[in-house]
Amino acid sequence: MIFDRNIDKFVIHYEIPLNVALQRIVAAKGRILFAVDHHNRLIGILTNGDLIRWLSGCGTDADLSTPIKNILNTQYQFHLKGDKLERVHDLLNRYLFIPVLDKQKHILAVARHKTLKDDVIEIDGYRISETDPVYVIAEIGNNHNGDLNRAKRLIDAAVSAGANCAKFQMRDIDTLYKTTDAGDAKENLGSQYTLDLLSRFQLSNEDLFAAFDYCKQQGITPLCTPWDEASVQSLEEYGMPAYKVASADLTNHDLLHCLIETGKPLILSTGMSREHEITQTVELLSLHGVQFALLHCNSTYPPPFRDINLKYISKLKEIGKTLVGYSGHERDIFVAAAAVVEGARIIEKHFTEDRDLEGNDHKVSLLPDEFKRMVEGIRQIDEATGVSIPRSMSQGEMMNRVTLAKSIYAKQDLNSGDVIKEEMLEIKSPGQGIQPNRKHDLIGRTIQRNLKKGDVFYESDLKEKTEVVAKDYHFKRPWGVPVRYHDYKSLVKKTNPDLLEFHLSYKDLELNIKNYFSDTLPYELVVHSPELFAGDHTLDLCSPDPEYRQHSISELQRVIQVTRELSTYFKNNIIGIVTNVGGFTESAPLLDDDKHQRMQLLVDSLKQLDTQGVEIWPQTMPPYPWHFGGQRYHNLFVEADDIVEFCNTYGYHICLDISHSKLATNHQHGSFTEFTEKVAPYVAHLHIADAGGLDGEGLQIGEGEIDFVNFSRIINSTAPDATMIPEIWQGHENNGEGFWFALQSLETYL
Repeated sequence: MIFDRNIDKFVIHYEIPLNVALQRIVAAKGRILFAVDHHNRLIGILTNGDLIRWLSGCGTDADLSTPIKNILNTQYQFHLKGDKLERVHDLLNRYLFIPVLDKQKHILAVARHKTLKDDVIEIDGYRISETDPVYVIAEIGNNHNGDLNRAKRLIDAAVSAGANCAKFQMRDIDTLYKTTDAGDAKENLGSQYTLDLLSRFQLSNEDLFAAFDYCKQQGITPLCTPWDEASVQSLEEYGMPAYKVASADLTNHDLLHCLIETGKPLILSTGMSREHEITQTVELLSLHGVQFALLHCNSTYPPPFRDINLKYISKLKEIGKTLVGYSGHERDIFVAAAAVVEGARIIEKHFTEDRDLEGNDHKVSLLPDEFKRMVEGIRQIDEATGVSIPRSMSQGEMMNRVTLAKSIYAKQDLNSGDVIKEEMLEIKSPGQGIQPNRKHDLIGRTIQRNLKKGDVFYESDLKEKTEVVAKDYHFKRPWGVPVRYHDYKSLVKKTNPDLLEFHLSYKDLELNIKNYFSDTLPYELVVHSPELFAGDHTLDLCSPDPEYRQHSISELQRVIQVTRELSTYFKNNIIGIVTNVGGFTESAPLLDDDKHQRMQLLVDSLKQLDTQGVEIWPQTMPPYPWHFGGQRYHNLFVEADDIVEFCNTYGYHICLDISHSKLATNHQHGSFTEFTEKVAPYVAHLHIADAGGLDGEGLQIGEGEIDFVNFSRIINSTAPDATMIPEIWQGHENNGEGFWFALQSLETYL
């Protein structure tokens, strides 16, 4: 059972018309609605059954504008706050949802059965779950040593380190301890020490509230551990979004009952407890329908590494049937990061600005730089841990497999109709086609095409017939195919393109293009600049390194010169050059101020180029680009608003790579439709491919997540003259097989 206090999704006003109520029920996927009056008192309930009965009675005369107060079931079951919990448990054996009311019939919560979806805790707008990023708590505790200014410095450091939460502690000394006299000779040494520290280093409640306010100003969630019921009351009056329970209070059921009454999520450390005590507390919290998480903990300062036992995290999850985490008092950062691999979704570590300050927590606390490094490690490990699913290749692995792996090649010329024998085959690099382990699948098959010695075998050679062949295609806009010098003649013979987009390598810049062209061709020209140049130089017109940036400017100027030479063989006057302008980073994405600086560097670089006869079309980019088999972070031409501002300010148009931009909106949890609507007026050229997830780029049409009906609606009305090509990963292989399939699919839309 859970007491769901997020009641907005259940509650509706009793005078709302039925058609609005129907929309709410559909949005809630058929759940119950609780109708309230102007004073938020429960009047009645509305379920699917109630609606069906009413509609059946109305026949064809049903008036959907009828207020729902005329339809409500007013004979409902409810749980009154303060009544025995056994009753609500019994009711849930018969009903899915039970309203929890106060004596005035205000809805306080909805009791229901716990589901897998309930393994989510929301604190101050931040979701903690198995799939959301790990929640990192910077435990300041009393490490402010009674100094509000030091507390604020620690808050600033926690923000800088990337923590989600800054946590403090509150004690009412007069009610918490049997004596407040640290000099009482009857007290043991540990109690005397603790009382002495607290008497000198505890912040007043007013100063703690000021620290909480400062957290909010700095954009980090304040949390607090109350050590007594008086502190709970003070924190409730302030408005804490959740509570942390110290290990020392895991067995303090009186305090837990007080916290249960708040209705807030609880995070409980389990140090210094026996397993049956943890189980008892879990039973107590579950009985009251509380949202909670358990933190594995060893309450020694610091503990020996051998005593930590991170494997117990999985056992703790089994006991609690809830989210689990780790609260660490050990030195260094590695154990906390490793806890993530074991399933921890919350990490709490003590935090100080000086380990030499007085107080035992300082000695086991991390310094700001250490805490920041720990957070970086947690984020990396969290992202890398993944889930146990069948092994598949990442985009970078697919790129490297083509380059590094081997494939099956023809050892001799073959004619269509030949039966393949083992002696006709050989294994060579690169791995552009069928992998060597498929050799025996080929042997004995009848080949359906002519191959020359050294040609590679493709997946289609294992099929009974060719699934797609090139034809003449018809679109509402100029279209073309991506080509290289060596294959453009064979590809254009198969179909009727309006343009050719030449994808240049840095080696192509050294070739004599007269060896590949003679007469003027009846096509328009687009050029795709190389990203990689000789000497492992990746083009970056935004590099903060002046020498590197000048090198990039020089290389792009070479591309412009080659483009001018190519233009003599094509019919358009102005040639578009598609390029990734740079702005990538290797270890982390840039902050907004840094992105702005990089954009200014780009503008300066573009001004230095002689662009007579060409237009530079910056390409929209994914958040995690693949640069020759390795992933980086991209920062420019990723977000729609930044793209629009650049185009408006400097008069540029872009190449919209829809696969890249779909990945960008996935990463931002944004709308690809909204992205397209914003950038469409500035699109000169389109790269068309499907996309999925965060780095599944260049997918075949229909294999990803792009809604091509909606996309075409926007782009056809806003950018009807933008040219396009299919940009399918390895689409050029097997004589352009991937391109022909894509074009055939796209004819319906574009």
